[in-house]
Amino acid sequence: MTDKKIEVKGLTLVFGKNRERGIKLLEQGKTIQEIREETGIAIGVNNVSFDVEEGEMFVIVGLSGSGKSSLIRCMNLLNIPTRGELLIDGENIVNYDKEQLKELRRNKVAMVFQHFGLLSHRTVLKNVEYGLEVQGVDETQRKKKSLETIELVGLAGWEDYFPRQLSGGMKQRVGLARALTNEPEILLMDEPFSALDPLIRRDMQKELLSIEDYMDKTIVFITHDMNEAFRLGDRVALLKDGELVQLGKPKEFFENPANDYVKSFIEDVDKSRILRVKSIMEKPTIVGTKGQNRLELVEQLVELQIEHCYVINEEQVLIGYVELEKLKNSQQETIDKSIDRNYEAINRNAYLSDIWTKLSESDIEVAITDKRNRLKGVINYEAVVEALS
Repeated sequence: MTDKKIEVKGLTLVFGKNRERGIKLLEQGKTIQEIREETGIAIGVNNVSFDVEEGEMFVIVGLSGSGKSSLIRCMNLLNIPTRGELLIDGENIVNYDKEQLKELRRNKVAMVFQHFGLLSHRTVLKNVEYGLEVQGVDETQRKKKSLETIELVGLAGWEDYFPRQLSGGMKQRVGLARALTNEPEILLMDEPFSALDPLIRRDMQKELLSIEDYMDKTIVFITHDMNEAFRLGDRVALLKDGELVQLGKPKEFFENPANDYVKSFIEDVDKSRILRVKSIMEKPTIVGTKGQNRLELVEQLVELQIEHCYVINEEQVLIGYVELEKLKNSQQETIDKSIDRNYEAINRNAYLSDIWTKLSESDIEVAITDKRNRLKGVINYEAVVEALS
């Protein structure tokens, strides 16, 4: 992931009629509490800047009143920023007209809310179809698309049920399916699991990671729970009083907390149960490709003083690994006959607490893959110990 999908630049959101006065008081160094007490002006977001990469699960976390929901609602212009820029694919959306905004919400950005917002008189299938129906998509096509998404979120067999017949977790799955059916590039999720029971909430977190792993969506997720933030986020942004306190990968919060507020926020977090493999994996030093010239790869491995490397095909799918000694002894032109397909792999969304056995039993760095078995990185025992220490 290298492309910036979303860029937030100096974003400030002031509610009410006296917005410019609120901006001036912020520029004078007043805190948002002082401004609210003195004038009644509410500052939702105060000069926040960050980027979200394409395909990233980006989590914004903070306590009630921190500005996190106000911020995410700026990303589809439910809230209009008072100052600053909000770029999607390099284009500033802040000044979009009605037609541009309609196009943005229909085709590029979808939102899942905490309260499911399902239509009580429509079945699961008809709820999921709703967005496509509004767009005028052909009935056969929208039904096919909706059924595929319903299966993806684990609701196959529930198509003809009504919302009143569903549990909270199932309702949220319907809301998620409805958002995904439009095939948005960006999915905004405003505390979608906070109303669910703990066990259902954990199941939904796993479901979301599985979907994200398969579909490569860019997701911005809001929560007040640091454990949830670290379980889900590739990177996490912590807000306090409308300001960005710290931004980084989950492990960076433990390695270098920005201040005492961050320390208090993370002190009860069990790292082994919330840190995922993808947060500490490393890129392989070298990767072979199917059909590669044997002598070429031997030369590279010798130069790097590496005894083995993983091998992928043209779709980046992992097919095995090769050992330097075996390559040296081969008489083949390519590496294909030397590929050992008996390898261990760990999904990139696995938690550190779940991977000890595979790490301890492997003689080489363990491959990290996504749901499509594409090679994403490697990990070893020492890296996990260091992350947890």
